[in-house]
Amino acid sequence: MRAAWLILVVAALIAVPAPFAQAETENPAAGAVEVEFSNPSLSPSHWTLTLRRDGSGHFHSERGKTLAGGSQGMDAGSVDREVELSAKFTDHVFDTAQRHKWFNQECDSHLKLAFQGWKTLSYKGAEGQGKCTFNYSKDKDIQTLGDALVAVSETLLEGARLEMLLQHDRLGLDKETEYLVEAWKDGRVQQLGAIRGILERLAGDEDVMDRVRKRAKVLLAQVGT
Repeated sequence: MRAAWLILVVAALIAVPAPFAQAETENPAAGAVEVEFSNPSLSPSHWTLTLRRDGSGHFHSERGKTLAGGSQGMDAGSVDREVELSAKFTDHVFDTAQRHKWFNQECDSHLKLAFQGWKTLSYKGAEGQGKCTFNYSKDKDIQTLGDALVAVSETLLEGARLEMLLQHDRLGLDKETEYLVEAWKDGRVQQLGAIRGILERLAGDEDVMDRVRKRAKVLLAQVGT
């Protein structure tokens, strides 16, 4: 009797996780949007940003030969981290992808314009898949989406610069936060919530300049807008 009871208990324990395992295998089918950027004259010269429907994602950049930063004073180096973007922004990205056949179309204008860097937008999921690459697109939606994703990457790189400066050059935070405020105002950076952590650290750090703390608080007030 005891042996039979133990067998029943073990069988029940094995059966319980099954729904969870099934849910885990279903998640990848939701798909993700990815943008890949390449410009050998910049640093980083190459980066990728992957975004899932829940706003989570991953950013990876590779340091280039040219040293350049937002304020021209600090190179962000290579960055590899998880990111979290707002629901509103994420919905816009996926809505645009769906309206444009999951990027299964021609994107580039083929016009002789100044090189801004190659942007490759791609999607692969249960709904379909596609990929298109452009320097400049005549499709307003695609060009606007590419600009927005580049602005998000600049935000993430700025966050990395701020972290490096906080650790190695606190005086440099003055110029960098001044640049970040200006870049937010003119749209060169977007999705400040993605670097909320470092902004909160700066806003509460009594060992950095008062104007650095004030700028960090101003930027934090814009998170979610």
